[in-house]
Amino acid sequence: MKFTGQAAIVTGGGRDIGLAAARKLAAEGASVAINYFSSGDGADTAVQEITAAGGKAFALQGDLTKPADVDALVAKAMDDFGRIDVLVNNAGGLIARKKVAEMPLEHWQAVMDLNLTSTFLMTHACLQHMKTGTIVNLASQAGRDGGGAGAVAYAASKGAVMTMTRGLAKELGPDIRVNALCPGMIDTDFHNVHTPDAARRGLEANAPARRQGIPEDTANLIVFLASEDSGFITGTNIDINGGMLFS
Repeated sequence: MKFTGQAAIVTGGGRDIGLAAARKLAAEGASVAINYFSSGDGADTAVQEITAAGGKAFALQGDLTKPADVDALVAKAMDDFGRIDVLVNNAGGLIARKKVAEMPLEHWQAVMDLNLTSTFLMTHACLQHMKTGTIVNLASQAGRDGGGAGAVAYAASKGAVMTMTRGLAKELGPDIRVNALCPGMIDTDFHNVHTPDAARRGLEANAPARRQGIPEDTANLIVFLASEDSGFITGTNIDINGGMLFS
């Protein structure tokens, strides 16, 4: 197994991409700390599955825009596992679609905090304990193409995550590798809430892959980037979108 004896933290791990990543990392031997904000049922179920299979895991609720919650998560991971080898910065979201002309400053700041500041806070806290390892950030196709209507704040925050990934790779190499994913249309609650069904059907008809992605598609790539299978890859922002955008 790829992660025997290692420990991973997955933020936003109670559903969708984060949940799939936590399960996959555990299946490959990692002890897994699962952060969630509101998806406690999914996180608790994953912990039960992992421990029933002989692995180690815990779930902890937290708002990762708050330093105290970040510190609590990292401290529990160190207490339970004694190490941190893999950090998956998956927590984030769109919050709501708002055009810039109608956007209050509070919304802009909330989106930036949710997607960018949380990534900074988690990375900063984990680096106090990580001497070697990998960081995998979740950016977005929106960081490349600007996103859909009303997604400027979200796209800007994810573009910043992409740039942060490149900078961290330079700053932390060679001991810690840092990469990011830029998912396109993945069948998750994010798109259930924010993307009209007609747009999703149109993508399925026009994408070279002729389908939406599923969380397991992204989890497979996360595990690859977190493992030594990708040992010569750092500072990349990898598209995973079924061929809808080439960069």
